[in-house]
Amino acid sequence: MNEQRDNLIVFLWKKRKPISIITGIGAVISLVVSFLITPLFLSTAIIFPTATSTVSFSEQRNAKASAMDFGEEEQAEQMLQILQSSKIRELIVNRFNLFDHYEIKQDDPYKNYKLGKAYNEHIQCSRTKYGSIQIDVLDKDAQLAADIANKIVDLYDSVKNEMIKERTIPAFEINIRKRQMIEQSINDLSKKLDSLSEIGVVTSEARANLFEAYNSAKSAEDKSFFKDKIDVNLKFGAEYDGLVMLRDEKTVKLSDFEAIYEQAESDAYADFNHKFVVEKAVKADRKEKPKKSIIILVATFATFFFAIFYFLIAERLKELRKIA
Repeated sequence: MNEQRDNLIVFLWKKRKPISIITGIGAVISLVVSFLITPLFLSTAIIFPTATSTVSFSEQRNAKASAMDFGEEEQAEQMLQILQSSKIRELIVNRFNLFDHYEIKQDDPYKNYKLGKAYNEHIQCSRTKYGSIQIDVLDKDAQLAADIANKIVDLYDSVKNEMIKERTIPAFEINIRKRQMIEQSINDLSKKLDSLSEIGVVTSEARANLFEAYNSAKSAEDKSFFKDKIDVNLKFGAEYDGLVMLRDEKTVKLSDFEAIYEQAESDAYADFNHKFVVEKAVKADRKEKPKKSIIILVATFATFFFAIFYFLIAERLKELRKIA
């Protein structure tokens, strides 16, 4: 084993000049290539999801979450899914004309594939260990990288609100119809009560006074008047009381429904802020990629070991030819 090691060291010493030349050439080439690579600048924005995305009109609703609370794992996962959605990507692509920026031709049959690949290489959203969402944008234009990151942050609210409205607006329209039905029912009951009142039907409390007034009447004309009133109330009094009770129940129901209606209206038409912005993206003053030193070191060592491997293989082949 020691002999083989010594032989290897002797062999490498003999080949030190060509190995050094090849390694030097590799280092020079990697240096040139590192300068040819387009530098990319990194801008980062960090946001937290909110625990709730609505204003509550009920003491019981969202009892565990208020507008001041930060979201947890579930809300962070939802935020990440929206930020990575095709809706936001489409808006960003159109807003910043990324087809042209990434030099993808519109008539290219694989334009969408190339765009998606370029987008994912330059724009990434990920969860941090603290539960926040980090938006990283790499671009050759430092200002554009910051603008894209901040625009994604801004779009999150509008896209989520749009998604919410797809469900809450139809739900609110159902509540509108329900409220109108209750109000119409109350109006119909009130009209029936008014028609009964026009023919002399009175409340149950007033009916007791009719009998007292009848007994206290002095003239036959007054007795006849109160007798007619009593007859009408005896005939329609029960119906009148039933209508009053039903109207009162509907009125209470409408009063209780107001909180539900206001909640549905708020959910349907209010544009909420669904995030806390921890850090807005700023224009980078130093490039993120490429790291020239790393490229040169990796390429130099790779060339060095390649040269050793090449000369070892060449020497072994020479020995095999002698044997053959």
